[in-house]
Amino acid sequence: MALIKSIFNEILKEIIPTKKELSIINNITEKLRKILDEKAQQLNISYTKIEPQGSTGIKQTQLKNDFDIDLFVGLNYELYKPNYEGLSKNKLKKESKKDFLNLCNNWIIKSLNPKEFHNPRLLYAEHPYVTVDYFAENHKIKIDIVLFFDFDLEFINTYGPVTAVDRSPWHGRFIKNNLTEEQKNEVRILKQFFKANHCYGDKSAVGKVGFIGYSAELLVYHHKTLQNLFSNFSLLKDNPIDFHNRSINDLRKIQHFQNDYIIISDPIDKNRNVASAISEKAYKYCNQRIKEFLDNPNKKFFVIEEIPEINISTIERSLVDNIFIIELKNENTEIHYTINRDKLYSIGDNVKTNGEKEFSHAERFGKIEFEVYFEADYENYNIAIYCESPEIEKSYLRRGPPIKDKVHSDKFKRKNPDFFEKDGYLWIKTTRDYYIFVEYLKDFITNKIPDNLRIVNLSNSKETMTKSGKRSIYVLVNMVLPFS
Repeated sequence: MALIKSIFNEILKEIIPTKKELSIINNITEKLRKILDEKAQQLNISYTKIEPQGSTGIKQTQLKNDFDIDLFVGLNYELYKPNYEGLSKNKLKKESKKDFLNLCNNWIIKSLNPKEFHNPRLLYAEHPYVTVDYFAENHKIKIDIVLFFDFDLEFINTYGPVTAVDRSPWHGRFIKNNLTEEQKNEVRILKQFFKANHCYGDKSAVGKVGFIGYSAELLVYHHKTLQNLFSNFSLLKDNPIDFHNRSINDLRKIQHFQNDYIIISDPIDKNRNVASAISEKAYKYCNQRIKEFLDNPNKKFFVIEEIPEINISTIERSLVDNIFIIELKNENTEIHYTINRDKLYSIGDNVKTNGEKEFSHAERFGKIEFEVYFEADYENYNIAIYCESPEIEKSYLRRGPPIKDKVHSDKFKRKNPDFFEKDGYLWIKTTRDYYIFVEYLKDFITNKIPDNLRIVNLSNSKETMTKSGKRSIYVLVNMVLPFS
């Protein structure tokens, strides 16, 4: 216990922001407040507040060298409500999006004229917002300026938010008001752990999405201390965290919670699972790393290092023949990495589903596991794939209807004159479309890879060409397969 506490303290000294960093962020925030307010007055635009959110804002749970700023601008919903009367939820979202786009283009972007602010641009997620770059003290700082409807908490609890970001300021206030300074520092240590183990955010190397900042904050809030969280992390899968005093059975009955691997309910919105996007792979890998840390406490578990390039020759032969790689290069930099990532995960899911079973549901190439790994800054994308049986028999026995089902069995016999009877069913020996996995893979994905992604290589792992591809195989072999 004392050793673990000592390591936590040592790590904290290295990751806590300096006073100078905090001052830089505060100065930029104040500049932005001033220029946005001036332009709003010129355009006669009304707003309720401008406040920094996120870890560098009112939460104050950021790590050292994290300068990114989320500036939220509140709007009075009552001023816009007359335009939305009688609209369905989907139409309301579309109409409000138009209003946000108009304000982003004609107010926010046009405010960012001072020479310090570079390349203001409109970005789209579910919600349009403005991103701009600021250069200070040899740091390039990314600033997101986000408009939201400024609802009170009672409205959100009763009706839910109108836009995806209406809850976010309340998230910030909840963390600001409910975490002690010591707990905020423990959130920093937890974030450092997730990052060091490549399981943080939407760039997680293990699974589609890892643990996000808000989930880390709520985990520390719920468990009181980081030590207690680590001791109970393995129980998280079967013990949902709910801040609205509902039973496990009640939570599992909520339809949109049912397929979520972990549940951490949002204290601001009882109908939202903060952990819905956290992948099973990320949780399992983090759980193992926490066990290893508790068994052998060491600072190395918190040191962020680049994922190694695997040496293919060191993988045992029985495994290397079962691993395949698709190496890709993005040739359209305007397409956001999350779009490329999501498409590749979808392709991986299809490769797995269709590769494990024939159309007739007969066994095909056995168990298939995959992982997507990308380096967005270099536009490198990969799918590393494990296939249990990369070469199978050219034919297989396909089961038909039960013999006693005369209507269907007669039809089967007419269509398949070479049938035979076994175990009460009709059977036919069928030639496979594919019996070599790599050939199936090449044909299957030909028309599925997006046009912006050029295939650099599709092969067995022995022929991997890029450093990024070798890292993706490292992730699959060391961080996914042991837990699948």
